[in-house]
Amino acid sequence: MKHLFIVVLSVLSLCSNAYATELSPLVVRHIAPQGDKDLRNSYFIDLLNLVLTKTEQELGPFRLASSKATMSQDRSLLQLQNNNGIDVVWTMSTAEREEALLPIRIPLLKGLLGQRLLMIRQQDIARFAKVESLEDLQAFSAGQGSGWPDNKILQANQIEVVEGMNYQGLFGMLQRQRFDYFPRGINEIFDELEQHKSENFVAEPHLVISYRAPIYFFVSKQNSELAARIEQGLWIAFSDGSFDVLFSHYQYDKLANELKSRSVIKLNNPYLHASTPSEQSPLWIKVE
Repeated sequence: MKHLFIVVLSVLSLCSNAYATELSPLVVRHIAPQGDKDLRNSYFIDLLNLVLTKTEQELGPFRLASSKATMSQDRSLLQLQNNNGIDVVWTMSTAEREEALLPIRIPLLKGLLGQRLLMIRQQDIARFAKVESLEDLQAFSAGQGSGWPDNKILQANQIEVVEGMNYQGLFGMLQRQRFDYFPRGINEIFDELEQHKSENFVAEPHLVISYRAPIYFFVSKQNSELAARIEQGLWIAFSDGSFDVLFSHYQYDKLANELKSRSVIKLNNPYLHASTPSEQSPLWIKVE
């Protein structure tokens, strides 16, 4: 009888644990948009949802939750490093970031972030039409957010950088002529121009700045289980084609066509981690 009682308790315990698991999905907290006009997060949230779904049957349910506070890139990375309110951040990689955090080294945009178009004031189109080389571009100043890793890349290539305190404020700074152009990822600029139609900004029509700039999912070094789950889901999504379906849904596969008629100004990025995937890897989009 005693043994039967123990067996019943064990069964009840297993049922209770399964019930608790069903009611308590893994909560994955991510960064929030930096304002109502900030649409940059949509793809990454959809991708994060996709890759976690790929492992749901094996590793259990999950729920995504946006951070309640908007924060700068530097602050979000510090919060992540300290395991304080953020579980995952998507951001451009640097060797320094990869030492402080745990990167999942799969370029989420296949390198598109490093293909930069120039957001400029419409009245400046003629000024930029004369730019044909890096030396020509060095006569103009670029606007960037405080702490963005691109700042050091631009400066390493002798380009003047004017920093703004937050993302939304940079558009006002461009309008007030605090700098000459705002380099934007080709995946970002057209949505941003739509969001800021009243400012009469345009995408400079003949140039592209190009450098290697992988954007990864990062987690805290104390959260290796989440890193492993995200990496596993990403590889599954690559293998079954669902990654490319989402990539195409956002029309990122078509953006390379925008580059074909443009003059490329190639920049060196000396801040990449030694473990950055080779540009010959199928993880990168092939830009002619």
